[in-house]
Amino acid sequence: MILNHVFFDLDGTLSDPQLGICSCIQYALRKMGQQHIPERHELHWCIGPALRESFRTLLGEQAGDDDAEQAVAFYRERFADIGLFENELYAGIPEALAALQRDGRRLYLVTAKPIVFAERIISHFALRTFFQSLYGSELNGAFTDKALLTAEVLRREGIAPATAVFVGDRRYDIAAAHDNGMPCVAVSYGYGTGDEIAQAAPDAIADTPADIPTAIRTLEQHLQQNHTIDTTH
Repeated sequence: MILNHVFFDLDGTLSDPQLGICSCIQYALRKMGQQHIPERHELHWCIGPALRESFRTLLGEQAGDDDAEQAVAFYRERFADIGLFENELYAGIPEALAALQRDGRRLYLVTAKPIVFAERIISHFALRTFFQSLYGSELNGAFTDKALLTAEVLRREGIAPATAVFVGDRRYDIAAAHDNGMPCVAVSYGYGTGDEIAQAAPDAIADTPADIPTAIRTLEQHLQQNHTIDTTH
């Protein structure tokens, strides 16, 4: 086995957080005095990228960094107690994680969501025992860049990039993997559009959670056959 380590994104990969995230964004925009509040379905693009960046776009060119920070603070007012749990685990995720463990792989959560929230979500869904370690951003914005966070996980865990694979639903996940010399399995059931995923060029695609273990095994076989792996660290 070559791909011993599996890095998992959270939002749009393990669970569907759209109700909580989008409702909290609407709440924050109202508190900021915005006249136009987008409908929830118009905010799906905010699931994945760093929250501060999304608010900079939503608030418009006239908004500065302080405005984005205030919007994030308002967002967290609701998210910490309500939005956090307006979330639904994708069907088949526990079974997929268990299958990966049976294959002898170590699993890691790698999310741009603040780790204080990510830990609560993982515990809420009773997934903690599947993961070797949980990694996320800090409340001050540190490690919201997925590529930098991924590099930090590799460093802290002492993992050679070529022995790990990233599983995620957005181009940010695919880019984070490739920027760090890792292959990536993109899931098509999350919030990345077909065009977004195709343009980001993942190494494999899983259409359902049940497809993830098979996609990783197939990718591993392909890499072995092509002798493209250097497992030295």
